[in-house]
Amino acid sequence: VQLQAYGGGLVQDGGSLRLSCAASGRTFSRYAVAWFRRAPGKEREFVAAISSSDGVTYYAPSVKGRFAISRDNAKNTVYLQMNSLKPEDTAVYYCAAYEGIILVTSILRYNYWGQGTLVTVSS
Repeated sequence: VQLQAYGGGLVQDGGSLRLSCAASGRTFSRYAVAWFRRAPGKEREFVAAISSSDGVTYYAPSVKGRFAISRDNAKNTVYLQMNSLKPEDTAVYYCAAYEGIILVTSILRYNYWGQGTLVTVSS
């Protein structure tokens, strides 16, 4: 499966953005999908994940309550709605997928990656 992430941009502190991750292939519903991010000078970190079929979600503590991950398997797309954005959310955001049903947060488990989209939150 090929992934393409888009929707990033510049937003003010407290603002909102919605990222999209569009996937190719007819079996997208079999893939668990996650968002990761890499802030300047930091390692890539887990943000949120959604299971392949039943829509179970999991979030990093730093974004829980502010971000929401969802998917539309008919459109082969996963979304990340980001609200109440903070300057510390500034990062390149990547979507990733692996064929399976278990939610995982480890970068190592995901074998398909999008190219990343930059989110900048100004103070």
